[in-house]
Amino acid sequence: MEHYLWWITGASLLSAVATLLAMPWVVTRLPENYFNHHERESWRRSNSEPVVALLLGLLKNAVGALLLVLGIVMLFTPGQGLLTILAGLLLMNFPGKYRLERWLVQRPGVLRSLNWLRTRRGKAPFHLS
Repeated sequence: MEHYLWWITGASLLSAVATLLAMPWVVTRLPENYFNHHERESWRRSNSEPVVALLLGLLKNAVGALLLVLGIVMLFTPGQGLLTILAGLLLMNFPGKYRLERWLVQRPGVLRSLNWLRTRRGKAPFHLS
């Protein structure tokens, strides 16, 4: 049993570090008008190669589900559980996801933090409409 606890703790810490490293990378690659639209275009219609888009979508959702599970585990072990859960949810595709993203970004502290990351990397801040 102790052996499993060490593996879970290691995975939890690795996931926390990966989330903290990946978050600035993702935030700086989003366009500054990412949150301006009232509806998001479907990922299936945004790629000219439907098979590639489907495989990438499945991979993205699988990684998101893995992060979601690891985040739940991290609520009880060392690590950034809530941040990892949030990263997992934002990777996955589900109805209402864009509304959730806009609601989160409209929180003053969240928008301020995201824009701080963007300006630190030389990117224009997000503009909300």
